[in-house]
Amino acid sequence: MEKFNRTLRGYDPEEVNAFLDQVINQVEKMVTELKMKDQQIASLQQLQQENESLRERLGQYEHMEGTLNRAIMMAQKTSDQIKVSASKESEVILEEAKKNASRIVNEALLRAEKVEQETSQLRRNMTVFKRRLRDVIETQLEMVNDIERIDF
Repeated sequence: MEKFNRTLRGYDPEEVNAFLDQVINQVEKMVTELKMKDQQIASLQQLQQENESLRERLGQYEHMEGTLNRAIMMAQKTSDQIKVSASKESEVILEEAKKNASRIVNEALLRAEKVEQETSQLRRNMTVFKRRLRDVIETQLEMVNDIERIDF
């Protein structure tokens, strides 16, 4: 606490005024510091709000990331299932194609054998026909020869 010297009518006005100036300066300094602190508090509160907003957005992004990861996993699983299914289907198609090819080859062999049999039968028939025709022609030729022997 400040002690003032006494004068005729009380305390020394210069000392009191000097002291009051000091008090005013200190109060103004404190008010200025308080205003700065209020501004800093407001700034910190704004930063805290922004921080909360960013945390909320981060939470949303993390949720979206989780959803995307699950979607990617499902897509990978589906892709793997499609590959397995396509592989099995291709095996079935190949087996069917082999069976069809085998059936077609067997049918072709049977037809070829049938055609060969028919060809053999036609050759035999042709041989028989030629022999009979030759026999008929020879018989006819003999008849012509016999007719020539007979004189009229």
